[in-house]
Amino acid sequence: MNLKNTPFNLKPALLLAALLGASTTAYAADQELLDILLQNGAITTEQYDALIEKDSLSSGDVLPVVVLEKAAEEAVGEVIEQRVATEIARQIDEEFPVTASETSSGFRLATRDGNWRTDLQWRAQTRFTTPYRSDPRQIRNFNAEEQSNFEARRLRMKIGGHGFQPWLSYYFEVDLQPSRDVDDSSASSSARVIDWRIDIAKWDWGGIRLGQWKVDLNRERVDSSGRQQFVERSIANRVFTMDRQIGVQLRGHLFQDTPADMRYYAGVFNGEGRSVNNDDNDMMYMGRLQWNFLGRDLSWRQTDVEYTERPTGSLALAGFTTTGRCTRWSSSGCGNLDGFDRPANATLGQFDIDQVVQEFAYKYRGFSAQQEFHRKTIKDNSDGSSHELTGGYVQAGYFFSNLIPNFPAPLELAVRYAFVDEPNASSRILENERREFTVGANWFFNGHNNKVTMDFSRLTLDDAFFAQDESDNRLRLQWDVSF
Repeated sequence: MNLKNTPFNLKPALLLAALLGASTTAYAADQELLDILLQNGAITTEQYDALIEKDSLSSGDVLPVVVLEKAAEEAVGEVIEQRVATEIARQIDEEFPVTASETSSGFRLATRDGNWRTDLQWRAQTRFTTPYRSDPRQIRNFNAEEQSNFEARRLRMKIGGHGFQPWLSYYFEVDLQPSRDVDDSSASSSARVIDWRIDIAKWDWGGIRLGQWKVDLNRERVDSSGRQQFVERSIANRVFTMDRQIGVQLRGHLFQDTPADMRYYAGVFNGEGRSVNNDDNDMMYMGRLQWNFLGRDLSWRQTDVEYTERPTGSLALAGFTTTGRCTRWSSSGCGNLDGFDRPANATLGQFDIDQVVQEFAYKYRGFSAQQEFHRKTIKDNSDGSSHELTGGYVQAGYFFSNLIPNFPAPLELAVRYAFVDEPNASSRILENERREFTVGANWFFNGHNNKVTMDFSRLTLDDAFFAQDESDNRLRLQWDVSF
């Protein structure tokens, strides 16, 4: 057999077969085999010299040498492959112009020079509610048929980042499938852009935001629905929120990390709500001044799941004024409070609205608390009447694992009290009083990005027109998850 032209990976097997019958061969045959092994690189010159000194060869003499040489070659090959792969990965990591990563804002693509970045996040908020899907505001709501309901409360796609420079940022949010009632048009559940904005924020002391967003009036509304302490905002939110508006705002952060640390906001908006053009020259004007009284800025999110190591708090005063057809606003746009004309039926500039809010918030080592007090004046120019509305809430939550060793660390317990005093829907001369008392629990799997919330509310109404009180309980369970 001619072994000189045999592939190396077959040599050990063929040599072994030959050597098994070579233990009694002549010395010339032994030398010929060793010559072949040396010529093919299976053994080294040193190994050849050591083996040639033997009187005769057996497979036990040659096979270990061949196998070890093969194993050594394979090991060297693996090392080379690993080093090549490592070097390729290093060059891609260091020289490829775009990086990909996962952050709390979702999937991130960014350029290495830091001038371009896009965050993409999908969010789902699924909810079960009984016996009321929303806050009962009238006697008829308490007496209506009970409703137990599963709901995809919010399905959102969020796209944000910056371009050209890190201080030129953008954000879009699409509501993919709002729920609707059985008698609503399918258009009520079509996808809609609810937020779009551009921020020019080169300097901390002053920047400009333009677009459509939840105007920075009060913490409860601006806090994302995915960053809430309870399943939903308090009963005061519907009455007093400024919600989403189209316009421009000047905003900044002054005297950072000092006792005078503060933020300010001043803006001009259409005043017609989400995605609605202004129909006259009247605009909406707002302002907010926030004092971070402990010298540390407080983020716009509820609960202290981040476990704030140093006490952090804020006090704020804010307000707005506008003239138009709306008496309230929501994610659906311009609307009306109970007892006031609908926007479609109102005359141009029918309502003058002035509102102020006082706000407090605090976080420290798993404890969080916040409070708001609102006063809203509505002047109806159609009849000259003026109406005062007041309301607000106070809430607090705590991770009791900080005090009780065996208490589950991901579990937060919370409590909230809210009230609204507003004109009666049947006679605006009279006033209704609504109250909410809610206890809640949050289980955080991954902060606010993956949590289960359950709350139980006692809701009451004192109706002045019917001289009747109503009250009932409500249970809600929700899973909120962002990817």
